[in-house]
Amino acid sequence: MSAPAQLTVWYNTKCPVCNAGIDWQTNRLVQAARAGIIAFRDINLEPEALAPFGADVEAVRRRLHGMDAEGRLLVGADCAIAIWRHTPGDAWLAILLGNRAIRPLTRLAYDRFADVLYAWNRRKGHW
Repeated sequence: MSAPAQLTVWYNTKCPVCNAGIDWQTNRLVQAARAGIIAFRDINLEPEALAPFGADVEAVRRRLHGMDAEGRLLVGADCAIAIWRHTPGDAWLAILLGNRAIRPLTRLAYDRFADVLYAWNRRKGHW
């Protein structure tokens, strides 16, 4: 049996933008995924996966959710920053957008984009 991933990310495959973004990211993280460092999981296939954290499918439809190796829940921009840390060539994004001074703005920008994307998906009837 393999060890748990250092980062497990739940996302919504029913959102075409989210699905394309994770597909693109997965292709860049092939080695990390094969090594078990990062795992991407479809929340629609595991709707109860985040129940211990009080999160459900609807929460993941609104924001990416992840769990780090210590079992901490990462939501939204914090999850994106963790993904960038593991992505070759993207660590600078994690450093820049995840630093103490900028992180509040990163979260705000992520949340506004996620709100617009969620509303668009609802209007399009993706779920």
